[in-house]
Amino acid sequence: MKPSDFRRIALSLEGAEESSHMGAPDFRVGGRIFATLASQKEGYGNLMLTPEQQAEFVRELPEVFLPIHGGWGRMGMTHIRLAQANEDVLAGALRAAWMLRVEKNMGTAKKKRKSAGRASPGKPTKKRD
Repeated sequence: MKPSDFRRIALSLEGAEESSHMGAPDFRVGGRIFATLASQKEGYGNLMLTPEQQAEFVRELPEVFLPIHGGWGRMGMTHIRLAQANEDVLAGALRAAWMLRVEKNMGTAKKKRKSAGRASPGKPTKKRD
């Protein structure tokens, strides 16, 4: 696979858009990043996964997936070696990262709705008779 395949598959996911983060292409849903091509010159795409998802991907296909070095990797950021990935593996990995971001976005939206329904601190609520 090539960076162009990564881009094509990422943008095929519902609501996905390409943007840029620190000069590198990224892919977002709901305005939040789920994948990047920040390491494409080294032959990698980058996925935002959970540490548990990362461990599963690395365990199943260590020749394709590896944690990004340092703290980002410990948080689940994962390289995918594009040359070793096939279409199904790349599509599945991008879908996993996209779904995680969609679920996080939905959780954030629910929290905002809940907090919007509460009375503001310092403002008394009207008592009903």
